[in-house]
Amino acid sequence: MGRYILRRAAQAVGTLLLVMFLLHLLTTVAIQLNGNPAQAFFGDKVATPAQVAAVEQRFNLDDPCYDQVGNPCLGPFVERLGQYAQGDFGTNLRGREVSEIVATAAPNTIRLFCVVLVTWLALGMLLGSAAARWRGSPGDHGIRLTSVLIDAFPVFVLLIVYRYVVAVPLNRWAEDTFGENSWPPYWFKPSFDPDHPWATVVVPGILLGLAGSAAFIRLVRASQLDSYQGDHVRTARSKGLTEGRVVVHHVVRNSSVPVVTAVGLTFAEALGGAVITEGLMNIYGMGGVLWEAVRNDDVGLVLGVVTLLAAVTVVVMIVVDIAYALLDPRIRYE
Repeated sequence: MGRYILRRAAQAVGTLLLVMFLLHLLTTVAIQLNGNPAQAFFGDKVATPAQVAAVEQRFNLDDPCYDQVGNPCLGPFVERLGQYAQGDFGTNLRGREVSEIVATAAPNTIRLFCVVLVTWLALGMLLGSAAARWRGSPGDHGIRLTSVLIDAFPVFVLLIVYRYVVAVPLNRWAEDTFGENSWPPYWFKPSFDPDHPWATVVVPGILLGLAGSAAFIRLVRASQLDSYQGDHVRTARSKGLTEGRVVVHHVVRNSSVPVVTAVGLTFAEALGGAVITEGLMNIYGMGGVLWEAVRNDDVGLVLGVVTLLAAVTVVVMIVVDIAYALLDPRIRYE
């Protein structure tokens, strides 16, 4: 296992470097074809050539290679790698440190993901396990029908209905019932409150988790159905093990590999931000930061944020691979 972890770590470093280089190439080509984004620093104001040159120098956009279409600009890439190695991810167009922006926005996205994950696991494991356990029963058909209906209902419609129709009366009811300074009014607040971050992401997280739970329910059901038909389950039953022990130790555990994969991929995607949810609920998270950076042609912020997201994604994938071996001893890493 130790050698496998070291090998996967080496592969992860190579993957991260490849992602960073591809990101650098795409950004370089965009600058060469569309022009230097330094002008975005001034907005609608007309800047002098000297002012544009000063901004280009400040954000490392003054290398002549950016004016030569097809030049990969390896010099700026190596320089950026050195800065990243020192923990310097640059600044945005307003001079704010990228690491500071991420440190402010990422916790809100992670809070939202935690609520989504709990909702997913609760609905997916309970309903998916029930559907697999009683395959072909009316309950199984009802759960599958419900998952299809959930899939057919767009999440942004669910959030809009909640915010503009349901949240306001529920918030007023909670204030009248429990008092303005109690926790329940914040649960139903129609927008994010930075002073009470956990309380105001509970309901949006549950709704987002509900909207995304349909595929998770079907995944759990399908993976557990395969386990129920496995030789190890028949052997366990023939030994006289109780049905509860067979389900927990032989069905759930051996069918958890695809579930862990789904959770890992969802975490990586969540760091990119649930843009619609964060936008509708005014949550300052990674999705909004990245969206605004792209809209404003803020190259430094885009590069820094995407690099950090890629690094976290690689780490999460390593953790998922290690979890495979812990959950299913049949998986060999030779």
